[in-house]
Amino acid sequence: MLAISDLHVAYGQSEVLHGLNVSVAPNEIVAIMGRNGMGKTTLMKSLMGILPAKSGSVTVKENIETGLVVSGESEVPENIYELFPVLLEMKNRRGGNLSGGQQQQLAIARALATKPKVLLLDEPTEGIQPSIIKEMARTLKRIRDERGLSIVVSEQVLSFALDIADRVLVIENGEIVRDDAREGVDAAQISKYLSV
Repeated sequence: MLAISDLHVAYGQSEVLHGLNVSVAPNEIVAIMGRNGMGKTTLMKSLMGILPAKSGSVTVKENIETGLVVSGESEVPENIYELFPVLLEMKNRRGGNLSGGQQQQLAIARALATKPKVLLLDEPTEGIQPSIIKEMARTLKRIRDERGLSIVVSEQVLSFALDIADRVLVIENGEIVRDDAREGVDAAQISKYLSV
């Protein structure tokens, strides 16, 4: 679904990502973990096409231009409200009046409305209360199972990543230093990379 090969990304002269190689299979949820400043958000921005690559390639089957694809629908598909019932209750409110958790659900719903093949989420749990994080984990797995899409999540909350991911990658100083299948994850080892 998504293949990243030898990806180098720099801000000016300062290279942030040093030759990343990642592949994401159909129906796979991949969590990218790491402390702040290690390159998670840079990777996500590069995948979305916001940041150009210095070298290397990001290929996406049926190239996804996030947010630019118009599905041609004029009504919000009912199945989106099934995934996020709170949005149905709030549908006539202004987005800015929603809580942090509701805004994250809104962002995911908006992305799903474009019928993507890959969903990219940059730290979706940031600033969200624990009960909503659990609910979001369930919803993301349901989205993967029902829609058969791939999900790439950059994340700092290990419990959330372990809850949803089929694979956990750790990025450290712009390089991938771990790539473990969910069942092979050593949480204590990964925690070391996340502690400041």
